[in-house]
Amino acid sequence: MRDSADLYQLHPGFEDVAGLAMLVCLDGFVDAGHAGRQMVTSLFDRFAAEEIATFDADRLLDYRARRPTMTFVENTWTSYDAPKLALYRMYDEEDEPFLVLHGPEPDREWEAFTDAVRQLVEHFSVTLSVSAHGIPMAVPHTRPVTVTPHSTRPELVEGHTPWIGRVEVPASATALLEFRLGEHGHDFVGYAVHVPSYLAQSPYPRAAIAATEYVAAATGLALPTDLLEETAKATDVDVAEQVAASEEVQRVVANLERQYDDIMSSRTDPEDRPTLPLADDEAALPTADELGAELERYLAEREGDGNG
Repeated sequence: MRDSADLYQLHPGFEDVAGLAMLVCLDGFVDAGHAGRQMVTSLFDRFAAEEIATFDADRLLDYRARRPTMTFVENTWTSYDAPKLALYRMYDEEDEPFLVLHGPEPDREWEAFTDAVRQLVEHFSVTLSVSAHGIPMAVPHTRPVTVTPHSTRPELVEGHTPWIGRVEVPASATALLEFRLGEHGHDFVGYAVHVPSYLAQSPYPRAAIAATEYVAAATGLALPTDLLEETAKATDVDVAEQVAASEEVQRVVANLERQYDDIMSSRTDPEDRPTLPLADDEAALPTADELGAELERYLAEREGDGNG
């Protein structure tokens, strides 16, 4: 077996890095509403990032599954956008440092990858690892964003009532990383932000704002959401217009609002807290694809009227 340390290269000049929180943002798994992607993009747009360790993408990625892009001009190739999976250092709004593990989710060698990250966690004495992404849920966009938290120790998510019981889902490299770090006694908290299923395929900034706020609360970092808030306001207007144009979507949203409110009111009684996601009649509601098609028809009509 090859040494997991061969998967990454440490860059010089960061010998003083120690005792920081680490945000894990790997692209490629489920991320409804692009919640995690928008969150990490806003951080890279806002803060300078110093690359302190780089992973061997050739070993970890399947290029034929997710092909990098190249630029061709007239009669020659002019550039290659090589994929990068790396560990970065950033400084928040109050000049507090933190780490960000960012890049495409590995396709291969998950065990070696998670072991390599564990080595980095121990090398830099990471105090807490945190992840956030979006998952589609039967919730309305007109209510506060909710979340399913998970962690390597129950104490890390105290105060959160579970939305689901036992469930088997496809694995992800981030989930395996959380599991393996927990086995070695390292703290990890993840936040699965609930995104309305009918908005899951499009960027939903409200979910990204919630993801950022949960990460900030867990780590104590000062992470801004003002730019996301500006985008969210515009998205809110677009969604409201789309819902108003479809009686079918209005009916679904109204049903989800009633179910959401029933869930929240029942949670005031600890003995009557549900463990399943929302309502018993959820199966009778239109699917996300059906709702998406309805919204697409609306947008197509707007474009046909010259309003697109």
